[in-house]
Amino acid sequence: MPRRKTLSDEEVLAAAHRLMHESGPEALTFATLAQACGLSASTLVQRFGSKAQLVRSTLMRAWDRLDEKTAGLAATVPRTAAGAVRMLSALSRDYGGIEAYADGLLILREDLRDPALRSRGAAWKAALSDALEDCFRQVPDAPPGIGLLMASQWQGSLLWWSFDPQGDVDRYVEDSLNRFVAAFVIPGVTASSSPG
Repeated sequence: MPRRKTLSDEEVLAAAHRLMHESGPEALTFATLAQACGLSASTLVQRFGSKAQLVRSTLMRAWDRLDEKTAGLAATVPRTAAGAVRMLSALSRDYGGIEAYADGLLILREDLRDPALRSRGAAWKAALSDALEDCFRQVPDAPPGIGLLMASQWQGSLLWWSFDPQGDVDRYVEDSLNRFVAAFVIPGVTASSSPG
């Protein structure tokens, strides 16, 4: 690949993220990224300083994208139990199939190792929980803290799906969350039958 003279940090970090997903976090080096994006390894070192900073910058960009997607969904779904299920189902589509989900867990490991990235994860948990909580404000008898409870159910359903990945992950999540809403939040009413 001929060397490119210019490439934005955004484009470089997108290439780094693809490389991490395709080959695992350990595969991300300045040399492999140089091959993937067409800039020289020395240019990349000048921009990012160290491999640790490159990984952090790559994953901070991924958190930025997730924050944007979550905020966009929160702004468009109905403020109902069905809206909460729709939001989490939409977020689940990004996981893809089982191989992509499993590879994503390797990347999550990198988030958990870095205090700054863990902090971003904690901030996203709070934002997601608040957005879900907002969907239940008009639902009679919805317990306080339902947003975090539903987010936790979502994460659990993703994990259980991964052990027996039959069908699309978002369908599995939708079914699991509808049962959660029906059993825990408002007995006798499924999320899909809520007004919305």
